Amino acid sequence: MRVALVHDYLYVYGGAERTLAEMHAIWPQAPVFTLFYVRDRLPAAFGEMDIRPTWVDRLPGRRRWQRLYALWQPLVFGALRLRGYDLVLSSASFGAKAVAAPPGARHVCYCYTPPRFLWGYAPGTAREHLPRALRLGERPLRAALRRWDRAAAERVDSFVAISRNVARRIERVYGRTATVIYPPVQTERFRRRAPEPGRYWLVVSRFEAYKRVDLAIAAANALGEELVIVGAGGEEARLRRLAGPTVRFLGYQSDDAVAELLARCRALLFPGEEDFGLTPLEANAAGKPVIAYGAGGALETVVPGVTGSFFAEPMGQALVEAMTAFDPARFDPAVCRRQADRFAPATFRERLQEHVERVVAAPPGSPA
Repeated sequence: MRVALVHDYLYVYGGAERTLAEMHAIWPQAPVFTLFYVRDRLPAAFGEMDIRPTWVDRLPGRRRWQRLYALWQPLVFGALRLRGYDLVLSSASFGAKAVAAPPGARHVCYCYTPPRFLWGYAPGTAREHLPRALRLGERPLRAALRRWDRAAAERVDSFVAISRNVARRIERVYGRTATVIYPPVQTERFRRRAPEPGRYWLVVSRFEAYKRVDLAIAAANALGEELVIVGAGGEEARLRRLAGPTVRFLGYQSDDAVAELLARCRALLFPGEEDFGLTPLEANAAGKPVIAYGAGGALETVVPGVTGSFFAEPMGQALVEAMTAFDPARFDPAVCRRQADRFAPATFRERLQEHVERVVAAPPGSPA
């Protein structure tokens, strides 16, 4: 089976890019079509893939203006023509799903979420993803992009969602049902060190408003307890202004360093509403429990009283109360690790390959 992989853009190494790498492991001969590719931001393994960026990759200022260029996805992916493939597998939250499959081929979209900046699943996300110069025209631009986004979804034969949470959004926004296949969690790399009793709380996150890192900072300030924060992003300056003397920012850290920090923390704090909830499972793989906001994808990955606990309201005081009541000794590292193992890469690869083969084998016009 001749497969083409299509990914929105390769600019940072996050959960979507880890998932793309696992897709490529299933079909190692498949080329990867993407809007643009910033090579030094991705692991060396990506350099061994046949990555084919579009003409946007030749434009200047991709690092500085990547959000502006990302808005060109409707134009670029809508015009991209693929030939000679039996399957197009798009790895998408926005533009990649707009690629048309060649005649006789099928298109499966592995969807991380309908785009937050268009459909606003958290306060402020619609505006924060738009370049400042475009914010005055936000409403008509967003309306036009919403129409395009729905039309692009019609090019997809079968949607796969990363969680039940996202599957509900796909049904609400696009009127389509989606098969749920949870993304892969690299559990083995968190097992290299035995968990230790920890003194500090840990956050591992991009610095975006909907991630609610500010709640973790407010709680640590109120309790006067040590909080270690790993990550980077546009909210960094604001978050640093909020931080008290017990809060430490470590910036971006390697996978090995994150595994080390998880093994030595008291617990992971996961204060935002997420599409899936990958980081809590990484903490569980390291044998550590989680305190998570009880909404979104975390409801599908955290088992209350077994691998972590929830706080009910997105407020600093609610997190303070959860941290005060939290007893890490109640959580068994082996049980936490077994929960993470349910989401191991081998499970993802097996389920995705089975789904794709079923879609490709289905008669034309049949429900995918």
